[in-house]
Amino acid sequence: MRRAIYPGSFDPVTFGHQDIIERSSAIFDELIVGVLNNSAKNSLFSLDERVSMLRELTKDIPNVKVDSFDGLLVDYMKTCGATIIVRGLRAVTDFEYELQIAQTNHVENPEVETVFLTTNLKYSYLSSSVVREFAAYGGDISKFVPAQFVDRIYGKSKIKK
Repeated sequence: MRRAIYPGSFDPVTFGHQDIIERSSAIFDELIVGVLNNSAKNSLFSLDERVSMLRELTKDIPNVKVDSFDGLLVDYMKTCGATIIVRGLRAVTDFEYELQIAQTNHVENPEVETVFLTTNLKYSYLSSSVVREFAAYGGDISKFVPAQFVDRIYGKSKIKK
């Protein structure tokens, strides 16, 4: 069984994340969406809220499981039996950073491989940071995130649309 993990903070989840989840779930037998608990980050949504939103988003994809973790990704992968990391690439600048992380993870655990999926062109500009900034200023985020999350994001951003 090819078990892969798509790790990230998903704060908030975007159409770009959804695209990578859907495409990678069609490639691997099982996909774990691993929500990173990074206490150093000042997140818009709590860990439980992010996990809940991703479970809601992926409820109709039978081979996708959503879980949370903290610490090193390679350590978490050992506990869940995943050997493949899925990463989305928006631009060349993403590749340099992601390549370094992939090589480091492979040195730490030679059984771990990283697969890069290029983002759909229509989402190549999109990031959670862009969504948070637009929401904070009352901008239209409906083009960036699934409809069921728009009001939640505005609510966290103290903006009502």
